[in-house]
Amino acid sequence: MFVDIAKPVNMRISVFRKAHFNAAHRLHNPAWSDERNAEVFGLCNNQYYHGHNYEMEVRVTGEVNPDTGYLIDLKILKDVIKTEIEERFDHKNLNEETEEFKNLNPTAENICYVIWKLISDALDDKYDVGVKLYETPRNFVEYPSPY
Repeated sequence: MFVDIAKPVNMRISVFRKAHFNAAHRLHNPAWSDERNAEVFGLCNNQYYHGHNYEMEVRVTGEVNPDTGYLIDLKILKDVIKTEIEERFDHKNLNEETEEFKNLNPTAENICYVIWKLISDALDDKYDVGVKLYETPRNFVEYPSPY
């Protein structure tokens, strides 16, 4: 059987872009005592903050445009990540210098969700977006969860 692959139609695919940023944070619940915060968050509750070299993967899923062969121009995705994430969070104290975490505990889970929301809002609704955020090489989170 011959398959015409010159112009695929209805081809659902995912493209990925990796990026990184460095940021400090403190895990802390202001409704709890200092003792309770230290018990739950341990070293991550350091009153002087601590930092991570965050690595992330952004996944965009959708239908390939048969005229361009692109799902999305990767330059557009690169620019969205730079504007919405890197310029907003890189070399910042997330608790003190960002609006997103003034009242939201900057756990890896919450940071990942905020990144997903910012990127999703900046892209066309026709795309499904996913974010995988590595706080360390061994600890990472993903939103939305594929499981």
